Amino acid sequence: MPVSISGTNGITNATWTTATRPASPVTAQQGYNTTTGQLEIYNTSGGWQNAGTSGAAYTASYLIVAGGASGGTAEANQTGSGGGGAGGYLSGTATLAFGTIYTITVGAGGASVGTFLNGNAGSNSSLAGSNITTISAIGGGRGARGSGGSIAGGSGGSGGGGGSGYPSFGGVGGSGTSGQGFAGGNGGFDASNFSAGGGGGGSSAVGAVGNSGSGANGGVGGAGTASSITGTSVTRAGGGGGGSYNGSGGAGGSGGGGAGSAQNGTGTAGTVNTGSGGGGGGTTSGAGGSGVVILSVPTANYSGTSTGSPTVTTSGSNTIILFTASGSYTA
Repeated sequence: MPVSISGTNGITNATWTTATRPASPVTAQQGYNTTTGQLEIYNTSGGWQNAGTSGAAYTASYLIVAGGASGGTAEANQTGSGGGGAGGYLSGTATLAFGTIYTITVGAGGASVGTFLNGNAGSNSSLAGSNITTISAIGGGRGARGSGGSIAGGSGGSGGGGGSGYPSFGGVGGSGTSGQGFAGGNGGFDASNFSAGGGGGGSSAVGAVGNSGSGANGGVGGAGTASSITGTSVTRAGGGGGGSYNGSGGAGGSGGGGAGSAQNGTGTAGTVNTGSGGGGGGTTSGAGGSGVVILSVPTANYSGTSTGSPTVTTSGSNTIILFTASGSYTA
């Protein structure tokens, strides 16, 4: 519909949806967007901007979870390995400016490893844009290998579990990042070679210490954190369970943490797109789960413009944009 002017009814603008906006707009072109419910004006430096919104910005909620780490593995006929730490977990709000492109990075989980190796750390996830300070969740800390020495878990969003030790002390669990996750559990120690690795830290709790003695079990992974940003409560970022030499592997932490294994076994992988840690293994460790980034924006302000094929749903008056791979959103 073209612009029409009436002395009694004012100006009636052209209407379109986000998908049917003019293909070659010019500066100051305006119309009513029925998708967003807003009058918008085209600005060559900022693209389409809502005309009637104070400050040309709005508040969005976010959840950012980094990739979880993989667990370590044990020396043959030796001790237990540490579970992988969960990826850093961050939630909050950010001010998004209309027309600004926000870059979404979803961190990968740490790859599994073979016999007698430390695990691999997870990768960072982030939200970045020109008007905000980049918000980064730190990848999970690697689980330690089981060893005759004392091998510490890696530091990260949440820390990896320490490896069990023989004949020395067990390794210390890696530290977590303040506000993002917790430390991994220490590895156990037993002079008779019966001990297990510590659990990886989770976003809500430390990993448990590996047990010692005959039949010692691996430490349980730290618990994850529940969020209802999508409209449904989902728990994410649990730590991986520790491996054991002659007992059972530790259970993974709530939210997707992988379980550890017994001697000569394979640790369980952390659940994908939860940022959970993988379990410590005997011969093969569990991989860390990849991360996730979720935005919740007022539906009235949702632009419909994104890359990376996020899953888009609605919850109440908000539109939920869930990224399981890196991409972008234009506010």
